[in-house]
Amino acid sequence: MTAHDSAISIRSIAVGGIALAALAVLCFSFSFPATAWTLNGFGPWTATGLRGVLAAVLAGACLAARRVPLPRRADWPGLLVVAGGCVIGFPLLTTLALQTSSTAHSAVVIGLLPLATAAHAALRNGARPPRTFWAAALAGAAVVLAFTLQQSAGRPGLADAYLLGGLVVCAAGYAEGGRLARRMPGWQVIAWSVVAALPVTVLTCALALPLEPVRPTAQSLVGLLYIAAVSQFGAFVLWYRGMAAIGVPRASQLQLAQPLLTLGWAVLVLGERLPPAAPVAALAVVACIALTQRQRG
Repeated sequence: MTAHDSAISIRSIAVGGIALAALAVLCFSFSFPATAWTLNGFGPWTATGLRGVLAAVLAGACLAARRVPLPRRADWPGLLVVAGGCVIGFPLLTTLALQTSSTAHSAVVIGLLPLATAAHAALRNGARPPRTFWAAALAGAAVVLAFTLQQSAGRPGLADAYLLGGLVVCAAGYAEGGRLARRMPGWQVIAWSVVAALPVTVLTCALALPLEPVRPTAQSLVGLLYIAAVSQFGAFVLWYRGMAAIGVPRASQLQLAQPLLTLGWAVLVLGERLPPAAPVAALAVVACIALTQRQRG
């Protein structure tokens, strides 16, 4: 293979990785509207537990069908971080937040997730993006933060605390999952993580179902199936494959577009009013994404 062929191959892998990560972001962007639908028929703790249990059933079936061996002992600490952050912590905290916060507002708070993910990756995995990358990431995060404060009149509430806690634990899960996906298939990373969380999600269901009202509707069931099959499993398969190909910091910056995509879903699907500052924020975030993608992750 010539140097030219090698360069083309590396470029193709990078383009494919960006495409996979971008598709995952598109799938993730509908998670909040789907969660809002789910809350019309289920309580927040019940929804979180059922989401994890259903995802574990799907993941377990895939693992069994492929006869995948158990992960190495050295991989389990990372898988437990993914389970705690992406399967339990983030779904629960964001679902609690969506009880009192609009989908649009919640989406822009979680817009800080790319910066949190890149920072965790730098500390945990030794990633060292250039200064230009960090400047663009900080600028994107600043846009999202300013947008959030403007929408809440500068007074963050309990829902914002839930969301900030959620993005911290999710960032850890994203970064650990991206690291693991470099030596094991991405779908196995999330599959084993949802299976590892099964004892907690089953217990959550057992405790929450008798205490929270359950009034399932067609819409709430569709929402539950989406957050279980897509948000909790399918989208992560794409996400971790993309992260393995292009690196955690670069992939995480694609998520700067996620809150703006969710804003669109909030208007189109939930009928929420689009904040006036959204178009300005959209242009600024797109500019930041373009700049970060020109840097090496």
